Amino acid sequence: MPSIRDFMAESHRECDSLFADVENAVSMGKWELAIGAWPVFLRDLIHHFEMEEKVLFPFFEKATGMASGPTVVMRLEHDQMRSVSESLSAALRLRDKNGFLGLAESMMVLLQQHNMKEEQILYPMTDRVAGDATTILEEMKNV
Repeated sequence: MPSIRDFMAESHRECDSLFADVENAVSMGKWELAIGAWPVFLRDLIHHFEMEEKVLFPFFEKATGMASGPTVVMRLEHDQMRSVSESLSAALRLRDKNGFLGLAESMMVLLQQHNMKEEQILYPMTDRVAGDATTILEEMKNV
């Protein structure tokens, strides 16, 4: 049976890998590569957030009755990462290597801490209340 945790953890790994590609390109001064890869990362990151915010979190809140629980924290962290992404976009447009890499370090810490909380706490809790997650997974894929 498919699990929400496995599916979403894989999405985390894909986003992390795309982000690392951009960060590596910037650190090597390969601006065209970085500028070309950045929208791909942003698209995947925003899609991941939308799968959670439009499908997973509402399901979790309804199934557990925890509308002011972990999903509130996750949404706030999504907003933080959106804000850092805007600053990263600006640094990339300016080809500000030091600015980008400094922000990238902050973004990586945010991503790692956020992913750990979701993978170790939220997703397993959601899998327990979901039982067969096939329908939820299909809804998330279609966001």
